[in-house]
Amino acid sequence: MPRAATTSDVFNAIAEPRRREILDLLALGAERDVTELVLKLGIPQPAVSKHLGVLRKVGAVAVHKAGQRRVYRLNPQTLKPVHDWIQHFERFWTDHLAGIKEAAEQTAKQRVARDRAASNSQPASKEQRHDR
Repeated sequence: MPRAATTSDVFNAIAEPRRREILDLLALGAERDVTELVLKLGIPQPAVSKHLGVLRKVGAVAVHKAGQRRVYRLNPQTLKPVHDWIQHFERFWTDHLAGIKEAAEQTAKQRVARDRAASNSQPASKEQRHDR
């Protein structure tokens, strides 16, 4: 089955890790131009511009001109379908983490009980016998 184009929807666009990195940087709240993103990401300008183009086509980022520069900002509303979809799995993670916590607490209780039993069954030290 052929893969959907990266510009067909936000899910395909954010499947690429570098594009998610760009969104992470823009999510910090500041608008950034391509030069800033190139410096932060450490990848060539043409690659950053290509990723921004994909994100712009799906509406995940908006761009405006500021003099000679093109400045990008996050358009978070476009990511809402991703958020809504991921919420279906929140119950799984909540239940999964609760299970891990319960198992860890049970293990800790067993360890404490084992340590108490071991300390009660050990013979008294010379000092303890001398005090008797």
